[in-house]
Amino acid sequence: MSSQIASRIFVVGGTGAQGLPVIRTLVADGKYSVRALSRDPDSRRAKALLALGNVSILKGSFADEAILREGFRGCDGAYINLDGFNTGEKTEIYWAIRCYEIALEEGIRFFVYGNLDYALKKAGYDSRFRTGHYDGKGRIGEWILFQNQTNGDRMGAAVFTTGPYMEMAISAMTPMMPLVEDGVLTWRVPLGNGTVPHVALDDCGHYARWLFDHPERANGMALEVAIEQVGYQKLAEAFERVTGHAARYIDTDLDTYWNGPLKMAARLPAGYNADPNDKSTMSFRDNFTGFWNIWKHNVIQRDYALLDEIHPNRIRTVEQWLRLEDERGRQQRKGSLWERVQTDNLLKSTPLLKLTEDGRKGAL
Repeated sequence: MSSQIASRIFVVGGTGAQGLPVIRTLVADGKYSVRALSRDPDSRRAKALLALGNVSILKGSFADEAILREGFRGCDGAYINLDGFNTGEKTEIYWAIRCYEIALEEGIRFFVYGNLDYALKKAGYDSRFRTGHYDGKGRIGEWILFQNQTNGDRMGAAVFTTGPYMEMAISAMTPMMPLVEDGVLTWRVPLGNGTVPHVALDDCGHYARWLFDHPERANGMALEVAIEQVGYQKLAEAFERVTGHAARYIDTDLDTYWNGPLKMAARLPAGYNADPNDKSTMSFRDNFTGFWNIWKHNVIQRDYALLDEIHPNRIRTVEQWLRLEDERGRQQRKGSLWERVQTDNLLKSTPLLKLTEDGRKGAL
């Protein structure tokens, strides 16, 4: 395959937290143009994509074969990151399969699948670690790589596995939202002595661009990324060094955690369009209990030497990320990191996750 096969890329998930920096990096130098799918082309996020240039918006849903065909047609590459919190686990699996099959049929030459770890498998199929929004993607990631053994000459494919965004640790309405308690920034999460392989969103853009720039090497690759394995005591100590303000991590048992800020969401379906009466549908509590068990027991690791090779300038530590984020906030006149995590400011800030901005609403 040519090293410059993908001139136009169809992106599903482009208005999500990950999609925005991915598209920004793809179109930054004019080598690629992007056709991004959006249910609402008039949304703030869709307009932000259009403002980048070399981006067009296709209105519609990925849960529509006609729309998928229109999106893939005339493109050379595809970046597919389905919103599992919209679909739920079962529906996401179906539409991810169809995305791959239709892309192949429509002549896409390189296909990148936005993935998460198949945590249940990595944990030895122990259901304490079952996490629907992870496992739904992870099963398909393996399926795509298996299909690629047969189809790789016709359509190359790579699986791009991310994880919890580092930005989630300083944002409102996330599973690790911090609160300032008596002047101390406090994370109360059920992590024990475990670590989270947090991902920097800006780095996601570089990695995605690398996959399209290097299709010969990327074909058949499962690229798993992170900054580092972040323990939350380490996170608190780094926050103190960067801001000069006190921070702490308090290990919290699951019952206490679920009686905290997420109490109202605990019984809701993890995927807001999933059928709550379908016995395959995981509740928010069950889904994120598995999520925290993954990190508490250090189920997932990364090959950081490979990431250093692919992205020599990547963010390597949580402290480095916090310093960059503090500087970014000041430059953008959002205030220092300490000012931004004050509860009132946190709750008034632009939502990081599309799920929050959409209010857990939106058609498939």
